Amino acid sequence: MTPSGATVGFLPILLASALWNFQPTQGGNILVYPLDGSHWLNMNILLKELHKRGHAISVVRSSSSWYISEDASHYTAITVPIRTACNFEDPEFMASFLERSLDLWTKQRSVGSFIALQKEVISLLDGAHRASADMARLVLENKELVGRLKASNFDMMLTDPGFGGGVVVGKYLGLPMVLNVRWITNGEGHFAIAPSPLSYVPTLGSLVSDKMSFGNKLKNILHYGISQYIDHVIVRPHYRSLCEDFVDQTSNIYSLIQGADLWLMRVDFVFEFPRPTMPNVVYIGGFQCKPSNPLNMELEAFFQSSGDHGVIIMSLGTLLGSLLPETSEVVAAAFARLPQKVVWRHLGAKPSTLGNNTLIVDWLPQNDLLGHPKTRAFVTHGGTNGVYEAIYHGVPMLGLPLIFDQFDNMVRLEARGVAKVLDVTRLDEDTFTDALRELLDEKQMYKKNMIKMSTLHHDQPLKPMDRAVFWSEFVMRHKGASHLCTESYKMPWYSYHSLDVMLFVLCVVVFLLMVFYTCCKVLFRLVAGKRKLKQS
Repeated sequence: MTPSGATVGFLPILLASALWNFQPTQGGNILVYPLDGSHWLNMNILLKELHKRGHAISVVRSSSSWYISEDASHYTAITVPIRTACNFEDPEFMASFLERSLDLWTKQRSVGSFIALQKEVISLLDGAHRASADMARLVLENKELVGRLKASNFDMMLTDPGFGGGVVVGKYLGLPMVLNVRWITNGEGHFAIAPSPLSYVPTLGSLVSDKMSFGNKLKNILHYGISQYIDHVIVRPHYRSLCEDFVDQTSNIYSLIQGADLWLMRVDFVFEFPRPTMPNVVYIGGFQCKPSNPLNMELEAFFQSSGDHGVIIMSLGTLLGSLLPETSEVVAAAFARLPQKVVWRHLGAKPSTLGNNTLIVDWLPQNDLLGHPKTRAFVTHGGTNGVYEAIYHGVPMLGLPLIFDQFDNMVRLEARGVAKVLDVTRLDEDTFTDALRELLDEKQMYKKNMIKMSTLHHDQPLKPMDRAVFWSEFVMRHKGASHLCTESYKMPWYSYHSLDVMLFVLCVVVFLLMVFYTCCKVLFRLVAGKRKLKQS
């Protein structure tokens, strides 16, 4: 056969193969009940990808929403008018809360200040969950809106269970539920559905690794107790009447979260400590990451002017544009000592100690900067989105954690040898400068460790985003994923821990011991009686 004949003969095989592998896709109809702030940033990335794959998306948002736009090309907004904004949707409130917390911890470090900080956090969560429950009730009591939602024939509810409103609405509508999750209403998501031994699984706020001393275990148990207090005393009461009115008398918000079909967990075990898991948990840590784009001319010129020393990036996320003024002065002075150039997202007055090597910006394209070949280090508050972008691009980090999970994130990175962590309330020029110099020193292995971590993160059979989309579509195709869900959350606590079985076994053992004791006692009396008869 001639080469051309071979080609012609091979074409039907190629065509048959293409037809065999071609699977026509039918777009689904997805209802999304998101959280605002940084949670929305990564949810929105997933929604854009789902929209690109042909799915219709409707997003429930409050009229006071901070980031969730009412006008978007990739989703239809369903705006719920509310009277009182959730404090998590108010950037000024959150910035004020953060400054109060830092000020409180700076002035005094004691048991009293720890309790005061916990009260601040609990007060914040109390208000946020109250607002979440109130908004869900507004949705469910609106007969016209509920009628429209039911008539839309949604295939799936996608929600973030950091607050519980979306879970209740999804349950009421009877929709298969997918969670875009790392944190739930009272802590880390795994604790709701997977075995979580406190001897090596850290809880939120404990600031310990999976290698725990006796003292660390005590600390871990203390913070687990705090999470249980938040769950039973702060969170559940806000949703109790909501669950009773619109679901059933026996459900609570925790059990509704546990009953979700699928958990898209924003975790990668190159970052998270190993722990038990469940079959309906799909790991998508870093799904929001992507290759960097070229910088604009001004930024690129600044980067190129750094020479071999490179550039340090500093950003503290969406909540806080700047540190306390005295801390900003320290940071600026420390940057001025370094040979590297610095790009710093900083709002407000410029520090008087600012050096010529530091560029102050109101906003920065963080992913593009982290992906630039001249970027040497990332000074961060430890937010999950920025952490995964740094892992994706292989940039070591200096952590200045400020609030919530940021401290726990930095504990994990420090344990992996890819980051240093400083206490923002105790910063001075020498400490900050020395930490950056150590981080940039190739002999200290931070860069090498981060390159290894980044390589492991990239070495996956499927990209995290592809996994997220596949399993979301899986739930829509099969009307849920109940075959992957455990029945454990439906069991009473004593049955889950087999205390009823242990009590039964204990009773049987006690009964047998009593029978044995009684038999021995009777036998002893018989023997003693015979001896007396012989002696008489």
